[in-house]
Amino acid sequence: MPAEMIFPAQNTVGESIVWDAPNSRLLWVDIVGKTIHSLAPETGRHRSWSAPDFVTSIGLRKDGGAIVGLTREICLWDFDGPFNTFVSVEPDLPGNRLNEGVVGPDGAFWVGTMQNNIAADGSPVDILEDSGRLYRCAPDGQIMRVSEDRFGITNTLVWSDNGHLITADTLKNEIYRYNVDAATGALSGRKTIISNFKHGLPDGSTMDAEGYIWNCRVVGGSCMLRFSPEGEIDRVVDLPCSWPTSCTFGGENLDTLYVTSARFTMEPEHLEQNPQEGGLFALKVGVKGRQSHRFG
Repeated sequence: MPAEMIFPAQNTVGESIVWDAPNSRLLWVDIVGKTIHSLAPETGRHRSWSAPDFVTSIGLRKDGGAIVGLTREICLWDFDGPFNTFVSVEPDLPGNRLNEGVVGPDGAFWVGTMQNNIAADGSPVDILEDSGRLYRCAPDGQIMRVSEDRFGITNTLVWSDNGHLITADTLKNEIYRYNVDAATGALSGRKTIISNFKHGLPDGSTMDAEGYIWNCRVVGGSCMLRFSPEGEIDRVVDLPCSWPTSCTFGGENLDTLYVTSARFTMEPEHLEQNPQEGGLFALKVGVKGRQSHRFG
């Protein structure tokens, strides 16, 4: 089926969507809106929670709660309770913020940082340097910088079946593959596998049951890119939004691809003509996905 908007979220920056299978619902964040959303696609039931700060990512925990990235802190959150600080990231770099955050197959929460591009009032701020890094937050609270490489905007955290990490730098329009040390999580041997793809820039990704990666093409890309862990492009699927941001497979059979989107920096005239921007979309792509990993 072609992609259709299933919820008019009007997110400023919808991101970090995950499928919560036990509760048959999607969870995602609106970074600038400081809001966490849930939607049960079968019933249409929607809930939202206000966060105390810009909320940059969300993952699921094995005990049923969530792990949440705010601007500079990783928090444990039990949905209707407080956001309890678990660990602070880069306390010595006040100009940075958290961005992408995903629970890995090792049960740790992997997060990337970047120069903060959001002013206190939610308006955009120019990024002037590559100050982002990648980190691994273990279930015991130990946090480790896994690479000395610097990023403009850290995005995409996907682990291939042979143990590589697939990640991206949105500003450079590049997608990389790293070797991962199984004992420590340290990254090495970075290889650029996709560079300067003509449609938009790389944002969030997910992996399907066949081992291929689906990447949202933000900043006017208006599509999803499916590629192998070696960087072989399989297909491009168009979307009815300009800035798709994050994706996950969900539904009872994990056979629906759900996609968040953004309307950050868009002109009022464009939004008036395109009210679907910032919405939540669903599409059938002929393959199934995988369950989200859980922290702990």
